[in-house]
Amino acid sequence: MTEAIYVDGVTKTFGGDIRALDGVSFSVEPATVFGLLGPNGSGKTTLVRILTTILRQDSGIARLLGYDVATYPSYVRTLFGLAGQYAAVDENLTGRENLMMVSRLNHIDRTDAQLRSDELLHQFALFDAKDRPLKTYSGGMRRRLDVAAALVAKPKVLFLDEPTTGLDPQSRNGLWEVIEELVAGGTTVLLTTQYLEEADRLASNIAVLDHGQVIAQGTPRELKANLGATVLEIGCIDLATTARVVEILTPLSSHAPHQVANSVEITVDDGPRFAMNALRLLDEEKITPTTFSLREPSLDDVFLALTGREAEVVPEATDSKAKKKGRRRDR
Repeated sequence: MTEAIYVDGVTKTFGGDIRALDGVSFSVEPATVFGLLGPNGSGKTTLVRILTTILRQDSGIARLLGYDVATYPSYVRTLFGLAGQYAAVDENLTGRENLMMVSRLNHIDRTDAQLRSDELLHQFALFDAKDRPLKTYSGGMRRRLDVAAALVAKPKVLFLDEPTTGLDPQSRNGLWEVIEELVAGGTTVLLTTQYLEEADRLASNIAVLDHGQVIAQGTPRELKANLGATVLEIGCIDLATTARVVEILTPLSSHAPHQVANSVEITVDDGPRFAMNALRLLDEEKITPTTFSLREPSLDDVFLALTGREAEVVPEATDSKAKKKGRRRDR
């Protein structure tokens, strides 16, 4: 079976000394969601631009459905749809007019373009707003229309570059459901995101990028299993106490404790035994936790352990102005 996306040893340098990608390799099976995770500046968007023929790699191989993106760029462009970080729709046109425009740009005749536009408007729950200018749409509606525009030509591969950035939870969940429907229908999706919950729910496989390199890849379950069996969370009354708890726990595990405000998190392999030892040591120091719990590791824990930083929390937005505040660039 031909991989939907194949990347082997891809490198890209800007300005001679900024190495955005440094030997990235992975493959994506057809009709799956592949999650590409990484902090800002990790190279996610640069890689998407190479795969979509916007940029050309310095070295390495990149293929879509078996076709080399550098050798056959014109044909490769007929195979994919792209919804980037910023909506590529015209706010002065109506929803239907936007889809008609994209259809005509894809050389679809007018009759078929009208049918395809209405089909997508129904699929993305936008038909009732089809004749309204986009400037009257909410942020979630605009984002859904942007993804719909990327699907006009019925691409076999869809690139979604941080598609839910700035959306409110309801709009985000709605878009997730649409993505799941597309994959069930045979579309392959490459998703870049910093929402760990998003990757956990949608992606069959994940690659974590940092400083232009793949530092881990596997299924969400595998990545979480490799981190450790349990995460101990301890809440403290103030920052000074929290710092002291970090000092106490540091010698007890091969995993370093992580402080978040007035709480400490540490990954351990024998949760119950470690918790008993931790409680005993805290009691000896006359420290009484405000909270104390064990839980299974999450992708947030994996992200932190691998990159040394937390995934960014993107401000949620319910309108276009708020959405703009929540956007960010990744090179």
